[in-house]
Amino acid sequence: MPGRETAAEKKQRALAVMDRLEADMPDARIELDYRTPLELLVAVILSAQCTDKRVNMVTPALFQRFPDARAYASAEPTDVEPFIRTCGLYRAKAKNIVAAARALVQEHAGQVPLQRAVLEGLPGVGRKTAGVVCIHLGGDAAFPVDTHVKRLAYRLGFTTQEDPDKVELDMQAVLPEQRWTLGHQLLVWHGRRTCFARSPECERCVVADLCPKKGVRASAAAKRAEAAGSSGAATVKRTRSTGARARART
Repeated sequence: MPGRETAAEKKQRALAVMDRLEADMPDARIELDYRTPLELLVAVILSAQCTDKRVNMVTPALFQRFPDARAYASAEPTDVEPFIRTCGLYRAKAKNIVAAARALVQEHAGQVPLQRAVLEGLPGVGRKTAGVVCIHLGGDAAFPVDTHVKRLAYRLGFTTQEDPDKVELDMQAVLPEQRWTLGHQLLVWHGRRTCFARSPECERCVVADLCPKKGVRASAAAKRAEAAGSSGAATVKRTRSTGARARART
C-alpha cells in the first residue's frame, strides 16, 4: 500500500477488511455465556484480565446463586468471592458487582440500562464494559476497544492512538455505524485466532494484503535474526562438541 492513504481510501479498505473477516468468520459472536442483560454485565466485568473460557466456567454456579440484581444487592462481596476466585482480581470484582447491583436496584428498578453513559455511572463499569453491554443488548451504538481491537486497529493502520477512547473514535470514523458491532467482534476474533500479540500468523491471514502490518515487520525480522543466531550458535556448539570427542578418541 504505497503512498499516503486518503480518508476515502482508508474507509474503503476498512470495509474490505471487514468483508473478508466476516466471510472467514461467519460465526463471530461474543464468547461469554449469558441469558439475561444482568448476566452479560456481570460476565463482562469478570472478563477483565481473564479469559472468556474461565469466566464461562464460573458463571453457571454464580448465576444460579444470584439470579437477579436484588440477590447480588442483598449480598456482601465476601458472599460472591468464592464463586469467582479463579477469575483474578476477584475481590475487586466481587465488590464492584455487588455495588453495581445495589445501584441497579436503587436507581433502575433492578434493570440494566442500555445507555452507555448511564452504564458507565455504575461502580466498576468502565467505557469498554459499557460499550460491550450496549452493542450486544441493542443499546447505544459503540465500537468498544479491548486489547485485541486496540492492537489490530494499529496494525491495520486505522489508528495511531494509544488511548482506547481515541482508538474507538478512529474506528468509528472508518466504518459506518451499522458495521460497528460486528466490526468489533470480528477484530476480537481475528486477534484471538490469527493476529496474535507476539507472533501474528500473517502467512495465513485473510487480510494480509490489505494490512500495512504496522509494528509487525520489525518484530518479525528480529525473531528471524534471533532464530538464525540460535541456529548458528547450536551449529558451533555441535562442531565444538564433535571436535572435543574426536580429540578425546585420539
